Amino acid sequence: MDYNAAALAMHEKNRGKLTVQSLVPVRDRDALSTAYTPGVAEPCRHIAKNPEDVYKYTLKGRTVAVVTNGTAVLGLGNIGPEAGLPVMEGKCALFKEFGGVDAFPICLNASTKEEVVTAVKAIAPTFGGINLEDIRSPECFAIEEELERDLDIPVFHDDQHGTAIIVLAGVLNALKVVGKDIRSIRVVQNGPGAAGTAIIRMLQTAGVQDIIAVDEHGILVPGRSAGLEGHKAALAERTNPRRVSGGLAEAIRGADLFIGTSVAGALTPEMAASMAPDAIVFAMANPNPEIMPDAAKAAGVRVVGTGRSDFPNQVNNVLAFPGIFKGALSVRARDINDEMKLAAAHALAALIPDAELSEENILPKAFDPRVADAVAGAVAKAARESGVARV
Repeated sequence: MDYNAAALAMHEKNRGKLTVQSLVPVRDRDALSTAYTPGVAEPCRHIAKNPEDVYKYTLKGRTVAVVTNGTAVLGLGNIGPEAGLPVMEGKCALFKEFGGVDAFPICLNASTKEEVVTAVKAIAPTFGGINLEDIRSPECFAIEEELERDLDIPVFHDDQHGTAIIVLAGVLNALKVVGKDIRSIRVVQNGPGAAGTAIIRMLQTAGVQDIIAVDEHGILVPGRSAGLEGHKAALAERTNPRRVSGGLAEAIRGADLFIGTSVAGALTPEMAASMAPDAIVFAMANPNPEIMPDAAKAAGVRVVGTGRSDFPNQVNNVLAFPGIFKGALSVRARDINDEMKLAAAHALAALIPDAELSEENILPKAFDPRVADAVAGAVAKAARESGVARV
């Protein structure tokens, strides 16, 4: 099937993928007077007296804003807010279909961090959560940090944390398959942008001690000749405890786990062959991974995951974000914290019983009907236990 042609035809036929549907019929004077004036003034008065009643009388508690400025859309780059709208519509459709969560696309004509933050703060009263999407690095880090600090609703950059949660779930199960302990493995992360940085932090939170990050200039190590700025300088201080220097070939030698969020072909078969026995590779560059699964297997790698649906062990963000927001909204969480993210990863991993684990079965499938509720339940429980739940 030519998905490009099919998608173009479908979008043109429907003029997008979303519509607004009223929950209440307005077909007579009484209905009109209840849905709108004069009756609507009564819930307004209640909310004015008690702002928390906005969750009781409006859509806020079940609605998420999917926000982008179009600066890092899929693999297309900085194509602008209008061109990013089909992706945001699609994300909203997935929220509804997979998690039962209402979501609305917000595409901002905002190129700076300050403009994005100001716009999101201004619209926040309408929504129960903010899903940041396709915002370029490094601005995405500062945007999320400021919004998390200043808003009392969950703010979640899915490109970072959704990917990191699913990677951790896959890693937990892959380590069971190969019989290794997460606290003793050596990890190489290639491409420490938004997703890569979040993956590093998530793995460290889960217990990984030895992670080396590599960008296009080589290994992140303090004082390297290529220089370090911003979040990469911070990563250099928090990673690479053995202070290895050089490039990917030097980093990967003896590694137990490779995680790629970089470019096609970055991991050569020779590099893969130099990894530790029973190695694991998550090659997530799209549409073509850092190494093709057959080449990785031929080089001796035991478990391979990619971002593609035509190979086993797909890392697909739809496994995470619908359930995460469903769980966070259910308890009116103020935040989506590390405890909630870890809980989501463990819930995903647990959906594959140990008896069913194999080299080609470490993650649930995108259409597994158990996923959203399992993640939502774990996230809600972690929110209550960590003190960010309001109900």
